[in-house]
Amino acid sequence: MEIIFLGTSSAVHSKERNQPSIALKAFGEIILFDCGEATQRQLLHTNVSPMKISKIFITHFHGDHILGLPGLLQSMSLNGRDSKLTIYGPKGLDKVKNAIYSLGYCAIDYPVEFIEIDSGIIEDNEQYFIEAQRVKHNVPALAYSIEEKKKPRFLREKAIELGVPVGPAFGKLHNGEEVEINGNIIKPEQVLGKPRKGKKITYSGDTRPCEEMIMLARDSTILIHESTFIEKEKRNAEEYGHSTSIDAAYIARDSNSKELILTHISTRYGPEYGEIMLKEAREIFENTKLAKDFMEVEL
Repeated sequence: MEIIFLGTSSAVHSKERNQPSIALKAFGEIILFDCGEATQRQLLHTNVSPMKISKIFITHFHGDHILGLPGLLQSMSLNGRDSKLTIYGPKGLDKVKNAIYSLGYCAIDYPVEFIEIDSGIIEDNEQYFIEAQRVKHNVPALAYSIEEKKKPRFLREKAIELGVPVGPAFGKLHNGEEVEINGNIIKPEQVLGKPRKGKKITYSGDTRPCEEMIMLARDSTILIHESTFIEKEKRNAEEYGHSTSIDAAYIARDSNSKELILTHISTRYGPEYGEIMLKEAREIFENTKLAKDFMEVEL
C-alpha cells in the first residue's frame, strides 16, 4: 500500500502546496480521495496513472476539494479511457455531475457512475472495506476509512500433522473451504490461526474535532487529518469548521491511531507555519508528520 499526497493546502494554492487530493495505490487499484484544482497536473509529477484510477471519494463540495474533477474526467476521455470510473460523495453529488456534463462542450466517452452516500460501509469486497462517516464541517461533509481484510494465518505444520498434503488443499483451507483427506473432513478452523487486523487508513476531509471522527479513526495505522490552523487561530478554526494541529493530535491519541499526518495546511502564512503545527501536535501525539505535496508513504 502506498499513499501519495497530490495536494496538501487548504482553500488557496501556494507555490509549494496544491489543493487537496490524495492517491492510494493498493489492492491492484488506484483510489483518489478528493480532487482539488490541478490534481491532474500534480499526477504528472508522480508514478500514478490517472487512467488506472478506479474510484474517487469526495469528502464535500467546497471548490478546493472538487474543482479538479472536470478537467481530470475530460483528459482521461481524450486519452482514450474506456474502463468504468466510480465517484462517491455526499448528497448533492448529482448536481455536481450535471454541472460537469454541462460545462462547455464536455465530452466524456467512458462510463462514469456517480453515487451519493451517507454514513456506513460503502464498499465491501474480498480485499478491503471502505466506511464513510458524517463529520462536523460548515457544509455536509464525510470522512473515510479504508481497511484491509487480512486472512487468518495458515498453520502449515498443523495442516501437515492432520495429513493435509502440501499443495492446492492448503489454498482451499486458507480460503475457508473444507477438504477431504483420506475420508476425513478437515475444516478451515482446524488449520487457521486467530483473525488478523489489516492496515487501516483514515482521512478526515474538513471537520471540526468531533466524536464521530474518533470513532471512524479507531485503531488506524495512519490517520490523515486536516490541520488548517495553529492553536492561536482556534477561533478561526471554530468559525469555519476546521481543526487545529492540537485538535488533530487529540483525535489521533483518542482513536488509538499509530501515526498522524497533518494536511490541509493554510497557505496564508509562510513555511514556518507548518513547523509550528508539527511542534504543537507532537506535544500531544509524538508520531506526527507534516504532509507535503508529492510526499509518499509506504505501508
